[in-house]
Amino acid sequence: MLETSLRGLKVLDLSRILAGPWCTQNLSDLGAQVIKVENPKAGDDTRGWGPPYLGDPDTGAHFSAYFLACNRGKRSIAINFATPEGAELVRRLAADADVVVENYRTGTLERHGLGHTDLRAVNPRLIHLSITGFGPTGPMAGKPGYDYVFQGMGGMMSYTGQPDGTPGDGPLRTGVSVVDLMTGMYATSAVLAALFQRERTGAGQHIDIALLDVAVALNANQGSNYLVSGRVPQRIGNAHANLAPYEVFACSDGHLILAIGNDAQFAQFCALADLPHLARDPRFTTNSSRLEHLDELRPLVAAAMAGRTRAQWGADLDTARISWGPINTLPEVFADPQVAHRDLRIHAEHPTVGTVPLVRNPMIDPGVPHPVQPPPLNGEHSAAILAELGLAPEAVEALLASGAVAGIR
Repeated sequence: MLETSLRGLKVLDLSRILAGPWCTQNLSDLGAQVIKVENPKAGDDTRGWGPPYLGDPDTGAHFSAYFLACNRGKRSIAINFATPEGAELVRRLAADADVVVENYRTGTLERHGLGHTDLRAVNPRLIHLSITGFGPTGPMAGKPGYDYVFQGMGGMMSYTGQPDGTPGDGPLRTGVSVVDLMTGMYATSAVLAALFQRERTGAGQHIDIALLDVAVALNANQGSNYLVSGRVPQRIGNAHANLAPYEVFACSDGHLILAIGNDAQFAQFCALADLPHLARDPRFTTNSSRLEHLDELRPLVAAAMAGRTRAQWGADLDTARISWGPINTLPEVFADPQVAHRDLRIHAEHPTVGTVPLVRNPMIDPGVPHPVQPPPLNGEHSAAILAELGLAPEAVEALLASGAVAGIR
């Protein structure tokens, strides 16, 4: 059961926004104990990235929906590590941790004695993951940057969008912060690999992951197409760069995605569409020839698709075992019977805010009951975490009173 595989592992989460929190949420979902260190005044930046909010913003007992997406299963302590007392508390937490995850600009933590060299000095087995925009060295090191910047800079937006000269043309970003999310996934894999290596060597290490690196890697087949051919990918709308027909088509009552993956499937589709001659046409017999003659093929396929309803095409394509899919709104997604069967919509109960709707981590087996810990309010667990460090109640109260720590008393 993967949800218990990291039980006993302690993670100190100094990250905020999305890439780092996505990684630490993965580690929490796999059973790790995650302590999230937040700014005492406002907490993680995304606490204010709303509406929508869940709870009561007037009392402060609320979450932004954005924050909910990437912070379940964590406990929160609010520490001002710009103070000597706060920095010392972070060092004490790191001394007992297996993993530290942070995404501050290069040099920020070092100024407070909390860089990876400082923390490894108090805990040689520590795995310290640093997520930055551009990496710690090089001509752009230290420059800030959000996901959107890297979707453009890494090349993705140059070939995403409608073709030049058509309505709505121009570069287009994805609908979610895919570079942040994939940085979080690469980071998760790197941490797990480092833990495996530590089992063999006994030593921790520093991991450097940059959003720019991830954005370049995400070009995948498009990047490989360019490196092999020298041809610059262009915006082609909903079409596929390496397969045809593989795009959105209009039926008589809506749209669907037709995904033809090989020549045999194309021949089957042609038979379904009452166009058997197309499968024998030299322009369309192979995937390569279909790509070359896509401007001629597309209107022929579009005319056939427009002659039936989406349900009719869906039934026919399912019978032929040809991949297709609807373009669902989110209400349709969560109402989908397969989504429901896979238990993708879950919830947790927060003692103050109430029921918190969440989405199951795809790494966790569906249908296996396990408790889900809700995301924390800022500083919700400050007092408890300080007590676990061995601080006496009067010392905890002194820290709360000094402003080095904030929390719910």
